[in-house]
Amino acid sequence: MPIYTDQTGYSFSLDATPQRIISLVPSQTELLHDLGLGDRVVAVTKFCVHPEEWFRSKSRVGGTKKVSIRKIESLNPDLIIGNKEENTRSDIEALRQNWPVWCSDVKTLPEAMEMISSVGDITDKANKAALLVNEIKAGFELLPKAPALRTAYLIWRKPWMVAAGNTFIDDMLQRAGLENVFGQLQRYPEVDAGALRAADPQLVLLSSEPYPFSEKHMTELQSICPEVQILLTDGTMWSWYGSRLRMVPPYLSSLVSSVGSGSSET
Repeated sequence: MPIYTDQTGYSFSLDATPQRIISLVPSQTELLHDLGLGDRVVAVTKFCVHPEEWFRSKSRVGGTKKVSIRKIESLNPDLIIGNKEENTRSDIEALRQNWPVWCSDVKTLPEAMEMISSVGDITDKANKAALLVNEIKAGFELLPKAPALRTAYLIWRKPWMVAAGNTFIDDMLQRAGLENVFGQLQRYPEVDAGALRAADPQLVLLSSEPYPFSEKHMTELQSICPEVQILLTDGTMWSWYGSRLRMVPPYLSSLVSSVGSGSSET
């Protein structure tokens, strides 16, 4: 009986390849689809919007921060896929009382590729996972570095919150050649207008998630940092650490090339 250890150090055994999988993480739901798991995935969360056909057709077990234990119980899963950051500790611990839960902890590209390989192993899709990892690795190796622009990446409004150090977004910023002006801080701190001005960014990125920044927020930020270029950006390209990583290098290259062009969205 194989023993599996997840990225949080939790170990469990499985007596057979999982056939009824529930995913509690949007980026890992997309990965399960791209690994070809199809009907073996029986449920996802209401935030698992990709692929669209799964979002429309799969059962849903609540949100990433508030899952329905009762709904999960009715689906009789033999594997649950979670994440240390996106799911709550209390939910993961409660689920582990009754089902095997493989939980990821991803803050860097190598950890993302390790996650993909591990999910491939546990679902008997190791060959597909290896091909995917190789494709992602090759794409990032070709990613040109930008000039070291001082960059602030905003994820929330009222209060302003930024992606700082020890986050997957920070790792992506570094790989794009962008200097995170809040990289000396940890995780997702709150900042005020004074802190934004004092950080002296050359570029501010407004993410599409978790807060849905739009054009009107660019004007608000421009009043705080009038000389700074501000761009709207697709948050999934910075924070989804599954198979979407195949699309990230060309996206980052395009974004970096748009800096200074006057484009407001990429």
